Amino acid sequence: MSKTIRAALVYFAIVLGTGFVLGMFRVPVLVPRIGERWAELAEMPIMAAVIFFAAGYVLRRFPEIASHGRSLAAGFLALAMTVAAELGLAVLLQQQTLVEFISSRDKVSGSVYLALLLVFALMPRLRLSSHVPAAPATKA
Repeated sequence: MSKTIRAALVYFAIVLGTGFVLGMFRVPVLVPRIGERWAELAEMPIMAAVIFFAAGYVLRRFPEIASHGRSLAAGFLALAMTVAAELGLAVLLQQQTLVEFISSRDKVSGSVYLALLLVFALMPRLRLSSHVPAAPATKA
């Protein structure tokens, strides 16, 4: 189980880290020019690609999770960490209540974001079919 937790942590860190970096560009550069909704929607395809590649990386890095149950566990554990981090940041740093944070989300980009969170949770499992495990090292 510890490999599953480590895989989830790595998956979470890659995706959350990328989202943080993109947010540093999105908020000061895109939001004033095209608005919150369009800036968030413009970021979604990039995040979808990051999720896809991060799931593949985690499956290669942690071959122990290359099963239906463990890959789902890693994805949903990473999802739980992501939701906890986002809600924690909203409550602590933005000093919003949970209700204020949820109601402040744009209906369109917020709905797409929720769908992308589900994809994030399921992607390690979805990538299993295309995952080619690393070949074991052979002795020379």
